[in-house]
Amino acid sequence: MKIGFDNEKYIKMQSERILERISSFGDKLYLEFGGKLFDDYHASRVLPGFQPDSKLKMLLKMKDHAEIVIAIGADAIEQNKKRGDLGITYDLDVLRLIDAFTGVGLYVGSVVITKYAGQPAADAFRARLSALGIKSYLHYPIEGYPSNIPLIVSDNGYGKNDYIETSRPLVVITAPGPGSGKMATCLSQLYHESKRGVKAGYAKFETFPIWNLPLSHPVNIAYEAATADLNDVNMIDPFHLEAYGVTTVNYNRDVEVFPVLNAIFTQILGESPYKSPTDMGVNMAGNCIIDDEACCEASRQEVLRRYYTGLCDEKKGNGTKESVYKLELLMKQMNLTAADRPVVECALEREKETGHPAVAIELPSGELISGKTTDLLGASAAALINSLKSLAGIDHKIHLVTKEALEPIQTLKTNYLGSSNPRLHTDEVLIALSVSAANNGASQAALEQLPKLRGCEVHSSVILSPVDEKIFKKLGMHLTSEAKYETKKMYHY
Repeated sequence: MKIGFDNEKYIKMQSERILERISSFGDKLYLEFGGKLFDDYHASRVLPGFQPDSKLKMLLKMKDHAEIVIAIGADAIEQNKKRGDLGITYDLDVLRLIDAFTGVGLYVGSVVITKYAGQPAADAFRARLSALGIKSYLHYPIEGYPSNIPLIVSDNGYGKNDYIETSRPLVVITAPGPGSGKMATCLSQLYHESKRGVKAGYAKFETFPIWNLPLSHPVNIAYEAATADLNDVNMIDPFHLEAYGVTTVNYNRDVEVFPVLNAIFTQILGESPYKSPTDMGVNMAGNCIIDDEACCEASRQEVLRRYYTGLCDEKKGNGTKESVYKLELLMKQMNLTAADRPVVECALEREKETGHPAVAIELPSGELISGKTTDLLGASAAALINSLKSLAGIDHKIHLVTKEALEPIQTLKTNYLGSSNPRLHTDEVLIALSVSAANNGASQAALEQLPKLRGCEVHSSVILSPVDEKIFKKLGMHLTSEAKYETKKMYHY
């Protein structure tokens, strides 16, 4: 993928901007971290060159003064909402985040469960946190939020929420994904701090939408696609336009909640330090794009991937028609079709030729490699092996793993482990390839090509098994699938 973003420049500019904002407040700063803190794969996909751990590197510079509070919506727990890039539920990701943060020396103070209304799954998760020795707090829905400011900024609004005990001057509020209630958590804390006589401030660090890119820029549209299930809408910041006469981009939830923020700051300081939602932010990403067209093309591909993911989620019962409709509108806005994703046509043509599921992979050179379903291999495993052969310059007639080596694995699966599918999945064929590499130079050469698959596009003509999906994600490949199953069974696993 062509580099379009200067990551080193970004880290320097962003660090300076955050430190500048921290120094402008008094006893405590609540810093809302939007997006993913240390594994922002969406940003790395639409801003090629952006490193997923860039935000973490900045935060580590301030780790002695910072603590982290992780927010998760009770509704997300109840619905088993998953992170699209990792394939794990939000509640499990909270535990993963705690491990990751503490593993690099960052202090995680607690977890706050937002939008709590007695959900049984949220109660179970809170009990699990308690058993693990992790403090947790509850925040509740507020009727009329965010427009009923008198109720919100009162003892019956934010006042009902648990006060989160914190011990450091910089409190970073982060979450597994969007819609988790990060901003509301910050505002609730400001209300409680004011009651305790603590001078506290708020700032927002959110990468998307990028405020100083046009509203219709592909990078900003890709953000709308990423949050289609939340019905987020990018919009011109009317407060900023009125205050400064400058057009900037924000999104609906920030614009809607801005009067609430103003009311809270007025209550604490007598006046608000911000004139617009854009003023609240500290994002420098837009200043670090070095190849706009590279970022535009990467964003167009992201919208296409989100569309196919939306179709599959709807098929699986995890998504809605409304989300798909929104994604279709965004595609039309960008004049995108399936033809703009070459692996789609390649996979579908291969399926048409063979009459069985097929998978296509686009290599870094632009070469399209396909894999068909055989008696020995699933289409994903076949496409993976064929791609490794091509990258290593190995003749496709050469068998990297012999039939004699594969058949015992099939016997194990079907005769002893009870599987009805004798064909090898991607994980099984990679293990077989690894074993073969001990005595086969070609297999070893193929195995060494695996890192080159990171960032490659993949499309399957059917919804893949969870095993194959996970392997492609672990390899860093960008997978999409047609919204159909290989069989007409009711239960798929």
